Amino acid sequence: MKIFISADIEGTTGITVWTECEKGKPDYEEFQKQMTAEVVAACEGAMEGGAREIIIKDAHDTARNIIVSKLPENVKLIREWSGHPFQMVQGLDESFDAAIFTGYHSRAGSDTNPLAHTFTDSVMYIKVNGRFASEFLINSYSAAYVGVPVVMVTGDKGICEEAKGVNPGILTVPVSEGEGTSNISIHPNLAVKKIKETAKKAVSGDLSKCKIELPGKSEVEILYKDNRLAYKTSFYPGARLEGTHTIKFESNDYFDVLRLLSFMK
Repeated sequence: MKIFISADIEGTTGITVWTECEKGKPDYEEFQKQMTAEVVAACEGAMEGGAREIIIKDAHDTARNIIVSKLPENVKLIREWSGHPFQMVQGLDESFDAAIFTGYHSRAGSDTNPLAHTFTDSVMYIKVNGRFASEFLINSYSAAYVGVPVVMVTGDKGICEEAKGVNPGILTVPVSEGEGTSNISIHPNLAVKKIKETAKKAVSGDLSKCKIELPGKSEVEILYKDNRLAYKTSFYPGARLEGTHTIKFESNDYFDVLRLLSFMK
């Protein structure tokens, strides 16, 4: 069994402010270790559940967050950004049996994580076919594009509820819950324990129950905070400006959406 793991950090246990997830800041090291521990737990659980090959994409900011030496010896890690439109799931293809997302967070415009955003802090929201889109939703559609089910999500309560709403078969581990600009988290050791147990269960279950249906046609709407960015993005082929802060884009091929999102920042 071959498993893909996409690892973000804002949904890691305990993280509440930006300095805790920014490389080089004094608060970063503690949460870099916790992010790594949660990824390791997902790997160990997946291996106990039958995984024989695991590829991890470090999917936060510099993509150089996970402490490589702490990972199991039989996994591979993708660091930095290649520029591929799959972005946070770079490397995912038809050869994988399932995908796991760790440390994921709520979408831009939501109130369930003080660090809620979608790819960038320059947008108020992104919608796909009228649905507010998180990084989970966009990346799960990428997984669906290559026929891979997302079997597990860890992160804040909001993103876990969203995952369940997309497909109730997806197993989740909510480790925190936003309240205003604060965050209520479980103990980091408990999070690691739950993630390992859930990963084992997720990969050893009926993977087909976690498949997500990819929309036949994708209609994208992006509301920017700055009208200048909306104007600039409106020149992307196929995009159009609506009002002063919003652009819209449509395509029958979801990969076109991913191309747009990779250039929108």
